[in-house]
Amino acid sequence: MTRLLATLLVLSGLAVARADDTVPLKLDLPKPLFDGTPRPIQVSNLETPAAANRPPLLVPTGTVLLSLNKPVTGSDSMPVIGDLSYVTDGEKSGEEGTYVEMGPGVQWVQIDLGAPARLAAIAVWHYHAQARVYHAVVVQASNDPEFKAGVTTLFNNDDANADGLGRGTDLPYVETYKGRVIDARGVSARFVRLYSKGNTSDDLNHYTEVEVYGRPGK
Repeated sequence: MTRLLATLLVLSGLAVARADDTVPLKLDLPKPLFDGTPRPIQVSNLETPAAANRPPLLVPTGTVLLSLNKPVTGSDSMPVIGDLSYVTDGEKSGEEGTYVEMGPGVQWVQIDLGAPARLAAIAVWHYHAQARVYHAVVVQASNDPEFKAGVTTLFNNDDANADGLGRGTDLPYVETYKGRVIDARGVSARFVRLYSKGNTSDDLNHYTEVEVYGRPGK
């Protein structure tokens, strides 16, 4: 066996091993809801339906849900409807009484995982009972609860810099019962913060559920 062939076999084996170390992320999806007549969606660079039907995200084996019932804080301490605890309570049906409604303008919610963890994915459900697009959606992770240092941006479709966090290149998307799965790319963080600034139906900000997946830090 030549040295080149041996090297290729070793590399091939490593590739297989690495592939075996990942599994598709499985989400417990709610049932589709249809509530009222949504306003026309007029958003530039809107993600196409074909692009939205992406395959499941591959995550490392041993990945678990870290965020269930973890404490949530937010920029609007007195929401219009609901409670910030709804964001991590495991109820994502989108029916009345399962989502928190925050005021207009730029708003954010923040999840405290309790300790730094290696994050694999973040799944987000805004209000999904009707087709709408939420504006200036930004998802960040950090070990700093004030998000002033060591901040990693995982998703940003704020192309107008409405949140003041920099212009993003991710595409706006239509809310559905499937939520939106964001690759957390193995970043180590204790806190996850999510921003938005209204939607195509009204000026308010809604969160039905946010799920943070990863592996607890050692």
